[in-house]
Amino acid sequence: MKPIKVVLVDDHKILRDGIKSLLADIPYINIAGELTEGKELIEKIEKIKPDVIILDISLPDISGIEVTKILIQKYPEVKILILSMYMYEDFIFNSIKAGVKGYLNKNISKDELLEAIKKVYEGEDYFCPIIENIILKSYVKKIKTNKQEKKLDDLSKRELEILKYVVDGLSNQEIADKLFINYRTVDTHKCHIMKKLDLRSSVDLVKFALKNNIISL
Repeated sequence: MKPIKVVLVDDHKILRDGIKSLLADIPYINIAGELTEGKELIEKIEKIKPDVIILDISLPDISGIEVTKILIQKYPEVKILILSMYMYEDFIFNSIKAGVKGYLNKNISKDELLEAIKKVYEGEDYFCPIIENIILKSYVKKIKTNKQEKKLDDLSKRELEILKYVVDGLSNQEIADKLFINYRTVDTHKCHIMKKLDLRSSVDLVKFALKNNIISL
């Protein structure tokens, strides 16, 4: 197997030394360079021609996300692996949008680092379990949000009016007086609202309205 040329980009020497130590006895890994800044990587990438770049997201001059955007635009074949202590959702998704092939926590093991390098070198994506879990939770949250938005879309203009009055604490008769309709009609609308939103009580209705910014505290 041809050695995989790896470049380390991190401004912390102790971390670079740690990675080099982990990879020192791996015959198919060649540490082709170690840099401390993003702009330095952009300037030297043509000369080094790395197969895999292990990049920190927080650099002194420019973020790893911005570096990735610049490099991917000019060198779409480059394989970038983010190695970071930051597990924030926006960092992860912005890195993926920028074009990284993988995202790892700095606490990963030697075996996991090796697997990640091999996977991205072969053109696959690799995310450590912590990152996968964050991505999955975000996906589930998005699905739930979309479902709630769809439920709101199912409500008529009149039903939305009544929903707002209900969560404001108005009685059926008070709502009827405001809308110039019969109080029994209000009760019918309330039943339809509860059914469409899959809710069981007025408390659930208030919670739903708060969560979806129909009302605010």
